[in-house]
Amino acid sequence: MSLSPQWLDELRSRISLSGVIGRTVRVQKAGREFKACCPFHNEKTPSFTINDEKGFYHCFGCGAHGDVIRWMTDHQGLPFMDAVKELAVEAGMEVPAPDPRMAQRAEQQKSLHDVMAAAQDFFARSLHEERGADARRYLASRGFPERIVRDFGFGFAPDSRTALKEALSAFPDAMLIEAGLRIVVEGRDPYDRFRGRLMLPILDPRGRVIAFGGRILSAEKTDAPKYLNSPDTPVFDKGRTVYNLHRAAPAARNAGRIVVVEGYMDVVALAAAGIAEAVAPLGTALTEHQIERLWRVVECPTLCFDGDAAGQRAAMRAITRALPLLRPGHSLRIVTLPGGMDPDDVVKRDGPQAMEALLSEARSLIDVLWAAERDALPLATPEDKAGLKARLMAHCDTIQHPDIKALYRRDLNERFGELAFARKERAPFQPRQGGGAAPRGKGQPWKPAPPPLPAEQANRLQQRVGTRDRLIAAVIAGLVEQPDLIAPHAESLARLHPAEADMAATLDALLVLADSAGPSGAALESEHIRTILQERRLRTPTATDFGEIRFGFLAKREGSAGELADAIALLVELPEVESALEEANRRYQAELTPETEAEKERLRERRLALFARLGQMGRVRASL
Repeated sequence: MSLSPQWLDELRSRISLSGVIGRTVRVQKAGREFKACCPFHNEKTPSFTINDEKGFYHCFGCGAHGDVIRWMTDHQGLPFMDAVKELAVEAGMEVPAPDPRMAQRAEQQKSLHDVMAAAQDFFARSLHEERGADARRYLASRGFPERIVRDFGFGFAPDSRTALKEALSAFPDAMLIEAGLRIVVEGRDPYDRFRGRLMLPILDPRGRVIAFGGRILSAEKTDAPKYLNSPDTPVFDKGRTVYNLHRAAPAARNAGRIVVVEGYMDVVALAAAGIAEAVAPLGTALTEHQIERLWRVVECPTLCFDGDAAGQRAAMRAITRALPLLRPGHSLRIVTLPGGMDPDDVVKRDGPQAMEALLSEARSLIDVLWAAERDALPLATPEDKAGLKARLMAHCDTIQHPDIKALYRRDLNERFGELAFARKERAPFQPRQGGGAAPRGKGQPWKPAPPPLPAEQANRLQQRVGTRDRLIAAVIAGLVEQPDLIAPHAESLARLHPAEADMAATLDALLVLADSAGPSGAALESEHIRTILQERRLRTPTATDFGEIRFGFLAKREGSAGELADAIALLVELPEVESALEEANRRYQAELTPETEAEKERLRERRLALFARLGQMGRVRASL
């Protein structure tokens, strides 16, 4: 069996070398590396170093050197394929089936790396020759210092159809074609792919040249693309490669962030401005493989997009790619640049500090998703608003992790509720003539209005209930007893905010469990929920949390479900009424008129009516 270099590189990148060695050798952190006493020879002073970023170990005493596969073969004594299979299980990868052609292909790829290295030497030399004058002037116009030009390996491809072939005459033409350096067109001789372009090498995680990107220098060539990248080859897969990751990863780990921009020239511009942790995809939207690679460096990469329509579309493509991959602690943050500007423009006009300020204001993935869908289409009619909710829920359905999916649904439902059911300004209060029953909806049975509580009694009841925490605790206890009621009231429950952290955590857990069980929640059982809450060290409310109030919906009897629904509705409405009353007192303080006083009186009456309803829900043991 022969394994491709790409597959082996992927295996190495998924394994922590220090973690593997640390299973049998005591290792200590030493800056960005680990050190230990060498397991290959006896020593008292550590001279054995492990570098996770580069993926190798080295002993300065005996010269032992290798990667994680070499460690398994040399130290653990495993045959090569056994070592690979054991590491593949740990990395969650499948070992490819035997293929007799793979050995030949692996040798071929090794030769292609030699071709690419030779091409890079040729392009770098050409930049400093007379024919590279235009390329040097362009680099000077961008303000790139010599250090940046050297570190990023800038070069120049002469404007000739055969210059590269002549310089790399030691390699057969077929190999240059396979490496993507020359193009074959039927009926014509092969010719160099890159001509008259400023060249940038694209490197793999091990620092080997695997492809090139070229920028055209002549403004007269309007029939050629401004930027041209190598095609996919046996050593280059643009969907799996992140430009500059090998150089940015150490800086990103030190800074605690990695910045993803749209093109490699943006990466170079940020590096010149002192932001070394920048990377870029290669001519495509960010792929799932690239997101996973970025997450191995930092848990929340920052993506930069232009503020124009194209930039917003690119942001949404990245979001839709990321949603199915989300897992605890791993997400994306997004920066929208000023309209018509790229990172280089921001740095040139306002300086590096302006770019740093934009990066510090990066928004979360859910914030950008909400804003993009909210602003995508008009929201003038109920159908428009229903369409917004459908789009938001469709995004949530793509999330694979059940807890994250439920939390996204709750957050977006809450935002949608605040938008779609925003409290409107009401007409001035008009008292009903003759009192009587409250108005009822069509088809509803007639119910007499509850008798109003005296103000003193209502105030004393409010003091006993406190800040609604007792009622919230009772509702949570009722939901534990009747879990089939969680899903139907999920949107309203998502708008509750218990003051006590343990009650808030329990309510969140119930919503997540209901969402995981499906729309009906029928699979949930009370005892099962209690067990899960106990395993997660979450508290189920007890009678002591309810004070001296006993709520009828806590007893499983006919009508308890309706009473629980009434309690949830009261908990949603009461803070809204209190907030409206507070706002009315503040707003109307300077303009006391009969109309404003009537409005405040209406709100006060509604507040008292809600407390009256609360009094009907529970029987107070001690007299008020």
